[in-house]
Amino acid sequence: HVQLVESGGGSVQAGGSLKLSCTYSGYTSFIDCMGWFRQAPGKGPEGVAAIDSDGASIYLDSMKGRFTISQNNAKDTVYLQMNSLKPEDSAMYYCAVRYGGCNLDATDFNYWGRGTQVTVS
Repeated sequence: HVQLVESGGGSVQAGGSLKLSCTYSGYTSFIDCMGWFRQAPGKGPEGVAAIDSDGASIYLDSMKGRFTISQNNAKDTVYLQMNSLKPEDSAMYYCAVRYGGCNLDATDFNYWGRGTQVTVS
């Protein structure tokens, strides 16, 4: 199993920034991809950004230029820097990891954190 813990959420005004962190532990040796997803009330999960074990990143088109995903050297923490936040970015943000490839399809991810709330007003 892999345990994931998100932090860094909060309330911010439109145009502001937040940096989310996700630390994971456990059986992490063969993780191929770390991703950030979000889910607003009444909507399905939406892939925001993902980064693979080589550091290559992918983004939802609407996030490009505003959000940046990164990981630390130990590759046990993944970050999501969010700039120019908009009210429509308000959601619960989850990090997740998967084995075997990297994409933004939530159904392919194996382990999930509990989420951190982001509210933009």
